[in-house]
Amino acid sequence: METARPLVLGIDFGTSNSACALIDAQGALQVIPLDDAKAEMPTALFFASETHSVLYGADAMQAYLNGTEGRLLRSLKSLMGSRLMDEYTAVGDKSIRFFDIVVLFFKELKRRCEAHVGQPLTHAMLGRPVHFVDDDAERDQLAQETLGRAALEAGFTHIAYQLEPIAAALDYEQRVAKETTALVVDIGGGTSDFTVIRLNPERSAVGDRSADILATTGVHIGGTDFDRLLDLATVMPHLGYKHVGTGGRIVPSSVFFDLSTWHLIHQAYTRKSMHFAKELWTDYTDQALHRRLMDALEEQHGHRMLASVEAAKIACSISGDSAVVELDFLDRSLAPTVDAANMEVALHASLAQVVQCAQDCVAVAGLSAVDAVYLTGGSSALRTLIAALRQAMPEATLVEGNRFGGVAAGLAWAGAVHPY
Repeated sequence: METARPLVLGIDFGTSNSACALIDAQGALQVIPLDDAKAEMPTALFFASETHSVLYGADAMQAYLNGTEGRLLRSLKSLMGSRLMDEYTAVGDKSIRFFDIVVLFFKELKRRCEAHVGQPLTHAMLGRPVHFVDDDAERDQLAQETLGRAALEAGFTHIAYQLEPIAAALDYEQRVAKETTALVVDIGGGTSDFTVIRLNPERSAVGDRSADILATTGVHIGGTDFDRLLDLATVMPHLGYKHVGTGGRIVPSSVFFDLSTWHLIHQAYTRKSMHFAKELWTDYTDQALHRRLMDALEEQHGHRMLASVEAAKIACSISGDSAVVELDFLDRSLAPTVDAANMEVALHASLAQVVQCAQDCVAVAGLSAVDAVYLTGGSSALRTLIAALRQAMPEATLVEGNRFGGVAAGLAWAGAVHPY
């Protein structure tokens, strides 16, 4: 009697959002509703001080935005491959390793998925970027091993890996009617990954697709980098970033970079950083800017400010209209905006690198053009990026895919044919 094949959970552990999917016993795709019926779940944890509880996803973000006393952690994937993963961080009255925080998040993903399907899940197909770390093979391998170790410690017993853009391609393949050469563009929170692949619905059940993968490239630029650049361009000048102070000197910028980088915000609140920021008053000619900086630090508004920038970025990307960065919690007189013009200026250099990496992928594949450009990942909705890709590859049909669930779906398809 043939043993039933185990369900394999495709896990897209993202810098900003995570998603999971599987192919059920009937061969149908199930994208798991992780967060209030939404497929995507913010990759965030909130350690509440008063109740000593841990909140995840949208609940974690809301607790922080509501002013609940505690510690918010986001963008943990950005630490993969770095020495910080094994360092301890203060959470309430105790310290915990960043790695163990990742394990907690994986356990919660597993718990929610098992609750949805009504049975234990032991097998996982883990998505990974083309490069966790640019130009450092040793650290890149360490990052993959860390990802796998976290999944195993969370309770999975069998794991495998697939590149995220290849997973996205496998999801797109379910909808193509004939052989298509596609450039898959996966713009995530921390990385931009590209694959040129031959897609054919007749080969979708083949486990080894290496012969169809013509090229892969990637660059460590993503949505959280766009958030940082827009924060520095629109909000941080109101706190003194690039302020020309006494003696014609520009105020030192390290505190502004920490406040604008999701996984570094907590560093701005350390005793050493706070002391450094207080002493900066001598560098300011406009003391109102320094007072606003100190208010942001003392009230720990970093995540809230960056979340407001992110929300404005998304609103502008969807509508094309100017969007206000809501900063009433800091200063009601402030109303900076994100619009097409300042987004173009702030993101120009980074988007140029992303588009160049996409063009490099086509060149590495030995092609001058592709049939289709398939967009996935949360940051693939940026209008400036879409316009740049259209200009760079005018011959290709541009297809906007499932921005948040596409990679997870592809991982599920990959897991369904993988020989565990």
